[in-house]
Amino acid sequence: MMFVAVMGYGTVGSGVAAVLKRNGEAISRRCGCDSISLKKILDIRSFPGDEFENLITSDFQEILNDPEIKIVAETMGGLHPAYDFVLALLKAGKSVVTSNKELVAVKGRELLETAEKNGVNFLFEASTGGGIPVLRPIYQCLCANEITEVAGILNGTTNYILTKMIKEGSSFEAALSQAQALGYAEKDPTADVDGIDALRKICILSDLCFGKNVPPESVEAIGIRGVTRADVSAAKTLGGVIKLIASAKRLDGGKLAVTVSPAFVKNGSMLSVTDDVLNCALVRGDAVGEVCFEGPGAGKLPTASAVVADIADCARHIGVNRSPSWEEGDGSNVVTGDSFTAPWLVRAKGDKEEIGKQFPGAGFIDVPGIPAGEVCFTTAEMPRSRVKSGLASSGAEACSVIRITDY
Repeated sequence: MMFVAVMGYGTVGSGVAAVLKRNGEAISRRCGCDSISLKKILDIRSFPGDEFENLITSDFQEILNDPEIKIVAETMGGLHPAYDFVLALLKAGKSVVTSNKELVAVKGRELLETAEKNGVNFLFEASTGGGIPVLRPIYQCLCANEITEVAGILNGTTNYILTKMIKEGSSFEAALSQAQALGYAEKDPTADVDGIDALRKICILSDLCFGKNVPPESVEAIGIRGVTRADVSAAKTLGGVIKLIASAKRLDGGKLAVTVSPAFVKNGSMLSVTDDVLNCALVRGDAVGEVCFEGPGAGKLPTASAVVADIADCARHIGVNRSPSWEEGDGSNVVTGDSFTAPWLVRAKGDKEEIGKQFPGAGFIDVPGIPAGEVCFTTAEMPRSRVKSGLASSGAEACSVIRITDY
């Protein structure tokens, strides 16, 4: 008998309990275990009448000190007390799986190192792609590759909002209200619409792909609050759409270009047709070329699917550390902000002739419905700081500066 505990009985935690109950027999058979059984659920709330009511405890020590519990799923979210609990569990010789992106992005290296020292596992497939298998394919199936870039739509809420703006001509405010009414966006949508959620996820993906920790505070995140219908129209005229793209790319010399921002994506690419609340991660490797993983990036059962898959992996490898790893990093090798280099789609209030003098070869675009007095153009590849200085020198005022991707 393999006993499991869940910490946090919210959306994901309750999904984990449901999946274990529904598919536990089949999961046990695939893992070669007699049985995988849920023994304890940690939560400070009570759930009278719930089918798992008899398993719920508010005392973490009941899980920590139970020698029969070998695997714990952390679905609490946030840093504290999640970090303190997970660290204690790993030191006690229990494997831990988590969906907590903040925990992995900020404390991942320390927890992986602790797991290795204690002969257990710390797995976190659900922390970046929800129900989409992304991490395990990267560090197992694509291990023969030198990864050159990872990028994607990593937040379903913002993707839903942008889809409404693209397909229905909604304003940002109207699309956000719809997302909140449907339960896709929280009452306080800051983490989603300001790019914080996607930032944590791309840091984890970068850590894994390039083998060195990228602290979230070293990366700039620009959300979608400033995206307007004029931007959407400009992208359409250019032959693409605007998506919130999180990306990490290895540059010559070992630097990493890591960013989260609204970006132009050309029509026909996988990322351009990933709509509504779906997520999509794109990975480029020197041997495989380009592969994409698309699916539900959040939700009760999709995320629980990834958490339970990690539980199964731990059950197969009791006493054997199978966790990935990466080196310490302070972010000094990260290129972001105004130093980030790309071609740009620019809207500005100014004189077209003067702007043309500052941006030789600029591709000016006639955008239907663009506000009076504005011009829209594309630049050659250059640092964002060069775009800002060029606009200033021409006497123009920037309305939007959106990077152009090659995917």
